[in-house]
Amino acid sequence: MDSLREQIFDYVKKTYGVEPDRPFATDPDVPVLRHRDNRKWFAIFMEVSRDKLGLKGAGRTDVVNLKCGPMLSGALRMREGVLPAYHMHRENWVTVLLDGTVPAEEIFPIVDMSFELTSDRKRRSRKVKWLIPANPRLFDLDKAIRESEDGCFLWKQSSKVVPGDTLYIYVGAPVSAIRYRCKAVETDIPYSYSDRHIRITRVMRLQAEKTIEKHIGRDIMRDHGVTTVRGPRYMPESLIEEIEGLPGIGGSDE
Repeated sequence: MDSLREQIFDYVKKTYGVEPDRPFATDPDVPVLRHRDNRKWFAIFMEVSRDKLGLKGAGRTDVVNLKCGPMLSGALRMREGVLPAYHMHRENWVTVLLDGTVPAEEIFPIVDMSFELTSDRKRRSRKVKWLIPANPRLFDLDKAIRESEDGCFLWKQSSKVVPGDTLYIYVGAPVSAIRYRCKAVETDIPYSYSDRHIRITRVMRLQAEKTIEKHIGRDIMRDHGVTTVRGPRYMPESLIEEIEGLPGIGGSDE
């Protein structure tokens, strides 16, 4: 099996079309992953002495630094194998061990988060295709779309989504499949709602374009590198191609 480093490289190539860059001529074993537009890093890989990480034992270990933001860095560091960032801002970055302590399927969502936090939302001109989760126990999305005259509904603002972006919605159990393709019509709308499950201060207006009738469930998603959908993430092109080749109802297929 490929090393965790290679699995991350493969995941990022499939998901974002990004391949490792080696900017340090004197240290080619320190690759980084960076955005193609703003050239910002969202991951840097190193081999670090275990004692410098506060770990027991001698020798060096493979790690990756990922951005997570101050709200989540503390929570992430409670997981075994996630440490305060080495040589990075410790409130905004974490160091993840690549020795098998943290499995790949738990690292990929942190990679997605780092990619999103380092993207340039305001200045990007290209439209992005996202995959977002929906919990049917908290919101009846089918009913909201069915009762809407124009297929529009309000959804909690995802921080990086701008008007014109496409959003594929994965509906959780018991559906457990990608159910809709929508377009972001309006974003950053002030809103006020809170209950014991969620607090919302901004929403976006989405318009349902297509109902995906075939069951695009976890097995198919996993074949395209998608193991979890815990928050907004970029859609792999291969998964988009599989979905868009299917017949749909409920809106335009443009």
